[in-house]
Amino acid sequence: MTADSLRSARILVTNDDGIHAPGLHALERIAHSLSDDVWAVAPETEQSAASHSLTTRRPLRVRRFGERRFAVDGTPTDCVLVAVNSVLKDRKPDLVLSGINHGGNLAEDVGYSGTVAAAMEGALLGIKAIAFSQLRKDDNPANFEMAEHFAPDIIRQLDRHSWSPDLLFNVNFPALAAADVNGIRIGRQGRRDVMVGLVEGQDPAGRPYLWIGDFGPDHSEEEGTDLASIREGAISITPLHQNLTHEQSLTELTEVFGESGRT
Repeated sequence: MTADSLRSARILVTNDDGIHAPGLHALERIAHSLSDDVWAVAPETEQSAASHSLTTRRPLRVRRFGERRFAVDGTPTDCVLVAVNSVLKDRKPDLVLSGINHGGNLAEDVGYSGTVAAAMEGALLGIKAIAFSQLRKDDNPANFEMAEHFAPDIIRQLDRHSWSPDLLFNVNFPALAAADVNGIRIGRQGRRDVMVGLVEGQDPAGRPYLWIGDFGPDHSEEEGTDLASIREGAISITPLHQNLTHEQSLTELTEVFGESGRT
């Protein structure tokens, strides 16, 4: 699509932080700068780390929060499905924008992230999709001004790219002012040197508990990754796809099991 065709595109905005999240409002402003046909369908409550989960054991409820704003009491994936198959069933979106997440989604985060999962669902449904996340310093609130400055042109540039059926993009903004950003870099999904850990403690009644959330720093010595881009103060863009087949093993295992072992 060209800039003119983006203006007439239908854009779906969603997230995992919930319908009232500041990052969603920022992404809506970005979408409105590109198109006149913007819809928001987001979780009613925060769904961070929901990954690509679906709600299948109970019905979903949809609440309207404006002319083109809806909340779903489910996961980010639920929201995209509800948007495409119900709210926007007259005409499906041309583009799904997910975020802006309050915190980064780098390296292993991709597998846990509800923000990325919403974009994945869009790609599965044959829709161009981009996930956006804004890193923050320590416990300070994320500042989305830098993302709002760069995101419109990033969307325009990615929109001109040739998209394969299962392709999506994961964009992460460093915790910097716009003037201090060290460019835009394309990189692989990285892997941190330190994995997520557990915090052990006791509740007020003295009962022990385990809490997942001892997150290590975004550190890796590997170059050419999303982690390296952020470490060097650049905006990170990672092209992702959903075919998890390990191609090298296909060849190796075919030699082990013979052609009868390959379908």
